[in-house]
Amino acid sequence: MTLSPQFLDELRARTLLSGLIGKTTKLQKAGREWRACCPFHNEKTPSFYVNDDKGFYHCFGCSAHGDAIRWMTDQRGLPFMDAVKELAQAAGMEMPAMDPRAAEKAEAAKGLHEACADAATWFTEQLNGLPGATARDVLAKRGIRPDTARAFGLGFAPDSRGGLKAALKGYGDPLLVEAGLLIQVEDKAPYDRFRGRLMIPIRDPRGRTVAFGGRIIGDGEPKYLNSPETPLFDKGRTLYNLDKAAPATRKTGRVLVVEGYMDVIALAQAGFGEAVAPLGTALTEAQLERLWRLAEVPILCFDGDGAGQKAALRAAHRALPLLAPGRSLAFVTLPQGQDPDDMVRQKGPAAFEALLKTAEPLVDRLWSSELAAEPLATPEQKAGLKQRLKDLAESIADPGVRTEYLAEFRRRFDALYAQQRAAFVPRAPFTPRGGGARKPGQPWKMPPGPVGAEAKRLQRHGIDGVLTKPVLAGLLLHPTEISRHMGELGRLHLTDPALAHLLDAMIDSAVEHPALDSEHLLTILAASGFDIIAQDLLRADQLSCSFTQKEADPVRAREDLDEAIAILVTRPEVDAALAEATAAMQAKYSDDAYERQVSLVNEQQALNARLANLVQSNEDARAFSTEGN
Repeated sequence: MTLSPQFLDELRARTLLSGLIGKTTKLQKAGREWRACCPFHNEKTPSFYVNDDKGFYHCFGCSAHGDAIRWMTDQRGLPFMDAVKELAQAAGMEMPAMDPRAAEKAEAAKGLHEACADAATWFTEQLNGLPGATARDVLAKRGIRPDTARAFGLGFAPDSRGGLKAALKGYGDPLLVEAGLLIQVEDKAPYDRFRGRLMIPIRDPRGRTVAFGGRIIGDGEPKYLNSPETPLFDKGRTLYNLDKAAPATRKTGRVLVVEGYMDVIALAQAGFGEAVAPLGTALTEAQLERLWRLAEVPILCFDGDGAGQKAALRAAHRALPLLAPGRSLAFVTLPQGQDPDDMVRQKGPAAFEALLKTAEPLVDRLWSSELAAEPLATPEQKAGLKQRLKDLAESIADPGVRTEYLAEFRRRFDALYAQQRAAFVPRAPFTPRGGGARKPGQPWKMPPGPVGAEAKRLQRHGIDGVLTKPVLAGLLLHPTEISRHMGELGRLHLTDPALAHLLDAMIDSAVEHPALDSEHLLTILAASGFDIIAQDLLRADQLSCSFTQKEADPVRAREDLDEAIAILVTRPEVDAALAEATAAMQAKYSDDAYERQVSLVNEQQALNARLANLVQSNEDARAFSTEGN
């Protein structure tokens, strides 16, 4: 089996060295590198460094040095071929077939590199000679200086079917066809692929020309023409200017991703040498992996038009499954109709640098795009937004990052509608009814009697289990109370998902229909699929309170509903605070912690007593009414 240099280069490029070494050696982040105590000799102070950008490790103590393959042979003790096989399997690469022709293929690849290099030289000569006058004018109009054109190896392909073919005839037509320089059509002689175009060499990470991009001079389609995929060129794994951008990113600590060749060239001329571009397609997973080796948060600077922003969003969605701690994306939104080339030419490097400082994190781009995806006027549309955000977060493979995205989307969703609800009907904070003597003008209330069945049920099932359904039933019968209690209801976290969805729908209905009555509310809820659960809440066998009875005194019903909502909202908050205080005291006892725990226990008991009084007074009222009849 013969392993070509191209195969081994690709194998190294696909292997994250820190990930490989980190399986057996504890690494610590040290700037753009990783460090550890050397696994090849005993030491107490770390002098072993791993550099993912350059693809090697080095120990300053014992001088151990190598790449991924050397690590497998020296540290793991594997034979060379076994090391390559194991790395190839992990990288998802097929090992070359055990075929004598492998050596011939390696030799052919060498010829392909040489042919591409000679083609680049010939294109440059044409640009600088008489045939390239029009192309030089195009570069001058775009503000590309001659030194920049030389640095990027720009050239020109004359509008001829056989100019390059004749210049490189020593390689033979079959090899030039395989290199993508000639086009082979059945029963016809091969001819030049690139004609009448400004030529842009595409290089691999080692700086070798592997393909070309050609921009049309004047009118014509396609505007850009790329080399086809060849043994040297895989469009989905190649980033334009990666060879020059990699060292630049080590100085700036960032990498910029733009849409086209000319954007990269213009930015480099303006001092932004850390820019790369995909080759006319959306960013692929392989390209994202290579970007993350350069910087933890690549900045996408796609064009400001609709197509550019859609491409940025596609990249965001494609990156989600690959996210990990320290790996994300950021986005810069350029002015409408402008690309980076336009911006640096018209407004200068300082304006573009200022724009980079406003880069939008990935989570913000996803949130804003989903928020603008469709109207949010109905409960169904709001539920759709929530589901879309959940689907995006759950596509993330890393469990820690996935959990954080789920929590962040939930927080933003809750905050969005909490603000709307709070702004709908401003009202003073609720003050519950106090005990003691009756105030002037206050209606007489019967004193509490013996503890009844409902009060006993409260002791068995707790506040949430007993009070949630009656409160929701009361709001169904008295929809105007929803607006009065927007703030408290927005703080509720119901344990029953069906009831939580119903409450959201009721609040949304109240926001949209200020003059809502019970019949109208039930009609709206029925249209959204909540008719069964709403009718179930209004059944006669639920906890009977003044606010769940259609014929009850409206003043009494309103006051009792105020009290019930206040208790239902406050009790879980008190319970959570008490649990936190208890844990704190168990961790470290102090007088302050003990006093806080006692205070919260008293507050919890007071809430229980308030609810018991509310339930018992309703039982007594019903009993009095029955006896009177």
